[in-house]
Amino acid sequence: MAEIGKGVTAGKLAINVQKRLTRAQEKVLQKLGKADETRDVAFEEMVANFNKQMAEGTKLQKDLKAYLTAVKTMHDASRRLQDCLADMYDPEWFGKEEMDSLVEDTDTLWLDYHQNITDKSLVTMDTYLTQFPDIKARIAKRDRKMVDFDSARHHFASLQKGKKKDEAKIAKPAALLEMAAPSWAQGLISAHQVAQTNLSYNQAEEELGRAQKIFEELNVELQDELPGLWDSRVGVYVNTFQSLAGHQEKFHKEMSKLSQNLNDIMTKLEEQRELKKDPTAASKPGDRAKSEEANHSDSASSAPKSAVTNGSDGDLPPGFLYKVKAIHEYAATDGDELELKTGDMVLVLAFDNPDEQDDGWLLGVQESHWLQKKDISAKGVFPENFTQKV
Repeated sequence: MAEIGKGVTAGKLAINVQKRLTRAQEKVLQKLGKADETRDVAFEEMVANFNKQMAEGTKLQKDLKAYLTAVKTMHDASRRLQDCLADMYDPEWFGKEEMDSLVEDTDTLWLDYHQNITDKSLVTMDTYLTQFPDIKARIAKRDRKMVDFDSARHHFASLQKGKKKDEAKIAKPAALLEMAAPSWAQGLISAHQVAQTNLSYNQAEEELGRAQKIFEELNVELQDELPGLWDSRVGVYVNTFQSLAGHQEKFHKEMSKLSQNLNDIMTKLEEQRELKKDPTAASKPGDRAKSEEANHSDSASSAPKSAVTNGSDGDLPPGFLYKVKAIHEYAATDGDELELKTGDMVLVLAFDNPDEQDDGWLLGVQESHWLQKKDISAKGVFPENFTQKV
């Protein structure tokens, strides 16, 4: 059995070697212009699109992996920084429990962000690219079978041309063997030569039919698949980047809240430090006035809407709720938004329609504008976490 196996393997190897030699010879003849080549301009354009699509998809996959690597690097750096702060934070300082919770929440947010991008964007690209190697291999096979078809076609055509010449030679024996043979044997020799010629002709015709069938089956399959694959890239890119943008938006929104919480903890920690340095600061007249103003503001914000609609006094705009101070600059990106500079005082107003209020956004008017013009037409919305209630 082992010897038979070796023989079969050697036979297949010989056939493959012969095929490669035949294809190489056919390609040389085509390049020299001595044999015509089957061409399909429309299919060549499909292949060019396929190669472009595969290259673009591979690059996008590579860049997504690089982005994920950067996210992981930022996550590691953020975790080390948060852990450092948590380790340095004395247990008796303000907000120790909140700080520990903040560190944990930040780490979880980074983990979720990385995992979501991996599951929804990178996996989508990986799945999309898995189909390309098989199609690429079938395109290469189609090209080889096209060369086989051309070779078989040219071989058959050459036999067709030579058949008449051979038949003419057979009709007029000229070979020495035929001339030397008895007259009764010359007919047998001619018949044998005709049979040999017809056998080669029939074999070439069968080989041409097989080569043409294999080539056309591959060609039709690819012509059906390639246009659909080319069109599918739009949906893949849309889904990939929509998913990426959605997770980015969610991540930065949640991270902004955590950053604001951290800022509030640090602010209150600093206030406690100042209080310890000067215990009498809380009893100073100015501070008492600020405390009363804060209490007044808190009571106004917690009062029923009907109580504040007309203002706590006649000098406040209608719908006034409470006052905030801008702790970060905010550049308005739309006509209904309020521009903020650090330190600006804003009078917060109630929305005419509560359903119009988005989470994390307030409606207000600059206090300075109101005091000068008593006009709330310049009111606008602004992000709550850019301000601090006073």
